[in-house]
Amino acid sequence: MVKQSYFYGTGRRKTAVAQVKLTAGNGAIIVNGMPYEERFPSLEHQRVIIQPFITTESTDNYNAVITVEGGGITGQSGAIAHGISRALARADERFKPMLRQNGLLTRDARAKERKKPGLKRARKAPQYTKR
Repeated sequence: MVKQSYFYGTGRRKTAVAQVKLTAGNGAIIVNGMPYEERFPSLEHQRVIIQPFITTESTDNYNAVITVEGGGITGQSGAIAHGISRALARADERFKPMLRQNGLLTRDARAKERKKPGLKRARKAPQYTKR
């Protein structure tokens, strides 16, 4: 029995968490059991997901099986890209500088700001009335 080599990466964005498993293959990307084109019909989200492969010029070298949960569609696509980048950095150390230079290994820390007491939203105050 031949031992197959896997490379794991966990990506996070907002409240979404993606667990990525890379294997040697032909470039298939499966997200929660379906091709990523079906799961993310928007071309912008698809572009975000494949960005790490394009940056490292390894589009047809790896298959990715991804489990993603939490957040919305934009957060999930960002989490997937982060997870793929981390897995690629583990797969080949030469990819790490390219991915870091393009900001793909850095977690995007922006999240929704909490609502403050006395305000309508995080920063929006009730309308001021002079009289």
